[in-house]
Amino acid sequence: MGRTATGIDVGSRTAIVLRGHPKGNTFAVTSFWAGPTSTGSVRECWSAVRPAFRLGGACVGLSGRGLNVRYTQVPRLKDWQLENLMRFEVGEIGGQSGSEMASDFNVLPELPEVEGEDVVLLAMAREELLAEHADGLAAAGGRLLAFTPNAVALYNAWLHYGVVEEDTVLVANIGHENVDVAIARGTDLLFARTLSGGSRLFDEAIAERFGISSERAEAAKAELASLDPSALHAGGNREKAARAVQGPAGQLLALLQSAILFCKTQIKLSGLSVERVALCGGGAALDGLDRFLEASLKVPVEVFEPFRVVDQTALSPAEAELLHEYGLESVAALGLATGASRDEAYKVEILPRRVARMREFWGKTALLVAAAVLCLAYLGYSAWKLAGDLETTRGEVTRLSSTFDRARTADLEARALLEENGKLAELVSELWLAAGSGEQIARTLEVFERELPRDFWLSEVSSRYASTEQRDRSDRRPVLHIEGLVREGTESPSALFEAFLARLAAELGNAHIVPGLSPAGDRFTIDMSLLVAEPRAGDDVGGEG
Repeated sequence: MGRTATGIDVGSRTAIVLRGHPKGNTFAVTSFWAGPTSTGSVRECWSAVRPAFRLGGACVGLSGRGLNVRYTQVPRLKDWQLENLMRFEVGEIGGQSGSEMASDFNVLPELPEVEGEDVVLLAMAREELLAEHADGLAAAGGRLLAFTPNAVALYNAWLHYGVVEEDTVLVANIGHENVDVAIARGTDLLFARTLSGGSRLFDEAIAERFGISSERAEAAKAELASLDPSALHAGGNREKAARAVQGPAGQLLALLQSAILFCKTQIKLSGLSVERVALCGGGAALDGLDRFLEASLKVPVEVFEPFRVVDQTALSPAEAELLHEYGLESVAALGLATGASRDEAYKVEILPRRVARMREFWGKTALLVAAAVLCLAYLGYSAWKLAGDLETTRGEVTRLSSTFDRARTADLEARALLEENGKLAELVSELWLAAGSGEQIARTLEVFERELPRDFWLSEVSSRYASTEQRDRSDRRPVLHIEGLVREGTESPSALFEAFLARLAAELGNAHIVPGLSPAGDRFTIDMSLLVAEPRAGDDVGGEG
């Protein structure tokens, strides 16, 4: 069942805080805040995060430097074996980089192209980066649930609020510094990764072309620049801005193409073909970017706007207006809140080592300690209670011992009588079976000699013991097994066989007959018993010959 959670995406230009809970097949946003940040350190960016509402449990997004996502193909292992393998790989990577690494992993949905193996998504982040984010979250009044790569959050947002079909879709969240990419085939995640290079490429190009600051270039980009191949640029500045963003647009195109190629290489899907692209993030607002990419990639490109299907009725008018303004930048935060609040969401949850150890203590060690205390308390109570019952029990033991001795003597005598009776019963049964078997063979062969069709003859006759219940050996009866052949070319062997069975049943009365005729009509079998009171389906024919 879903729970309320907060998704926080703190970038170098904008910070987004979105809080809500699942509501049926969608999501209800109950609180929202967005605001600009500085381009300084993570701590400086967090200093601008001051929403008016209580954050509660929060899932914080990770992107860019300090985050490393890898894909590994491994044989299908048990959970503890896979965990040990990933721990070894993280330790090896951390040793090479000289940094303490925190990590988490999850197995991708089973890929038909990769037989007998699993593809594991392993996400690692520097402990120093996590510490900066954790300190900023604590200063803002939040409680850490986990850190999650923004690319994984993007997949969760697409899976729950996108137009999901059976095709392969590349979803790109174009931020200022980075591009988070998720590739999904139907509902299955194939690839999630963060690429360096975002909308700042457009700002830098315009700043250089016009000789202005990056802040003014960002405003000029929104006002003047367009990548629409069919756009008519009225005025020199518009044409100048349009030319300036052509180069960065090519770089962005190359980033997306490299993501597709990297996906093919990492998970070994050489025949993978992306059939649709969905854009979000602040960079997706650039006029004509979707049409430029569509013309270059030769596939449909659309803007991903999940908030069209998200419930916003709980927001104040000011929050709703702010969400409308920052809708494209808020997709990752929505995915983070969705992943934290839905148990069935695809999860990659990185925790700082200190937090992981603390949760392991309270989740396992503290529970074991509490269980031990309760166990000792129960043992103490039991000892006190049992001491009071001991004297009563001793008196009962003396009385019951006398009764037991008398019962044991009677039991020994009864067992001796039962053993003797069993031997006699077994002897009677064997004699009855032998007599019955002989009589059965004689009567049956007499009827066969008289009634068997002319072109039918017997090839094998055997008598076996069968029981109606395999566990009840005393219920054994002699069963006659007959095999025969039919002369080649005999007309209507099935009709002849059916007529013969009818005469056989009439001659032998209440006999239990199980016939069989081969499809070609050249062989037949009959299992029958004259010593069954009435036919019983499922008799087990086997045993002694």
